[in-house]
Amino acid sequence: MRERTAAFLARESFQRFIVGVILLNAATLGLETFPAVVSRFGHLLTVVDHIALYVFAVELIAKIYVERSRFVRDPWNVFDAAIVLIAFLPASGGLSVLRSLRILRALRLLSVVPSLRRVVSALLRAMPGMSSIVVLLGLVLYVAAVMATKLYGSSAPERFGSLPTSLFTLYQTMTGDDWGNIAREVMTSHPSAWVFFTIFILICTFVILNLFMAVVVSAMDEENAEERAVLEDTSEHTQLILDELTALRKEVAELRRLG
Repeated sequence: MRERTAAFLARESFQRFIVGVILLNAATLGLETFPAVVSRFGHLLTVVDHIALYVFAVELIAKIYVERSRFVRDPWNVFDAAIVLIAFLPASGGLSVLRSLRILRALRLLSVVPSLRRVVSALLRAMPGMSSIVVLLGLVLYVAAVMATKLYGSSAPERFGSLPTSLFTLYQTMTGDDWGNIAREVMTSHPSAWVFFTIFILICTFVILNLFMAVVVSAMDEENAEERAVLEDTSEHTQLILDELTALRKEVAELRRLG
C-alpha cells in the first residue's frame, strides 16, 4: 500500500493536478479582494478555498504516511506542512490577521515546480556571499552619509541634515527614486555635487548590484553542476546494470547451447 501511494504521489499527472489546485486557489484568494465579486460569488469562493485546503491536507498526510521519519528531514516538506497548518489556525479575534496568510499557499509552487525549487536552492546557497556584499553596501552607505551630512547638511537640511536623514536620502538615491531632483536641489548651493552623486550611484547601483548578480549566478551554476553530476552518476549506474544484464544473457545463452 505504501509503495502504491508513493508511486501515485510521484506521478507527473498528480503533480500537474496539485499545481492546478495551487493556481486555482491563488486566483480565488485574489478574487476575494474585490467586494463586488465577493458579494456575488462569495460562497463559491469559500467552497473552492476549502476544497483546495483539504486537497493539500490529504497530500500532506499521504506524504507523511509514505516517508514517515524521512518527512521532516526534507526542508521542502516542512515548508509545505507549515503553510498548510497555518490555514487551520483560528482566524478570528486577535488572530484574524492569519486569514490574510492563506495566500501563502501560492508559495507551494516553489516546492512543487522543480525549476522554481532549483532557483530557491541557488539563492539559499548564495546567502553567505550575499551577506558579505550587504556588509560592503552598508559600509559604503555609512561613509557616503557621513560625507554628505558634513558637505551638504547646512544647504539641504531636509535631505542631509542628520545622519539618519542622509542614510535614507542616499538609499533613495541608490534605488534611482527621484535622485535627479535630489542632486539638483543640492547643486543650487554646491555646483560640484554632481561628482559625489555620480560616484555614489556608480559604486552602489552598478558595482555592488553586479556583485549580487555574480554571486547568484555562481550559486546557480554550482546547483546545475551538482544536478548534472547526479544525473551522470545515475546514467553510469544504469549503464553498468545494462552491461551486467547483457553479459548475464550471454552466459545463459551459452549454457543453453552447451546443454
